[in-house]
Amino acid sequence: MKDIIRHKSLISADVEMLLNQQVKKEAHSSSIYLSMASWCDRNGFDNSADYFFKQAEEERAHQLKFFKYILDMGGNATSPEVMNIKGEYNSFREVFEEALEQEINITQSIKNIAARCHKEQDYITVEFLNWFFKEQREEEYKARRALELFDVIGEEGTGRWQIDKHVGRISYTSED
Repeated sequence: MKDIIRHKSLISADVEMLLNQQVKKEAHSSSIYLSMASWCDRNGFDNSADYFFKQAEEERAHQLKFFKYILDMGGNATSPEVMNIKGEYNSFREVFEEALEQEINITQSIKNIAARCHKEQDYITVEFLNWFFKEQREEEYKARRALELFDVIGEEGTGRWQIDKHVGRISYTSED
């Protein structure tokens, strides 16, 4: 299909730029979660390491979904460079606090893209973003529930072990 030339993108240059920024943010999130998985593994929190490995895979899938959408719409998707990934954390709790913060930041970023799309009446991209809003609802829920374990169980004695044991069991069921 090399003979097919794309004559016009179905997304504006501004939306394309925002979507490419989101590709980078998703790649960055994936790398952050890999770093968190590594930290958890090194510190004996095997279930949490598995949890963050799965989160890293999901973020990578999100990155590719945005990347492919840009291409499908006739845009120019760019492969991001990921730098400045934190490798050390002060505590087990800090890992989960930063994970929740990361999910909130991603949700806000997607909301900003949607706001721009509404302004431009780019309802095709808004419809594409709706999947991510549902996904982010789940991601934030799971991150909050994981962090709540620290308050419910506590970290004293076998608390961290219990938290690690329960992290992998967190699930989200949607009403829709």
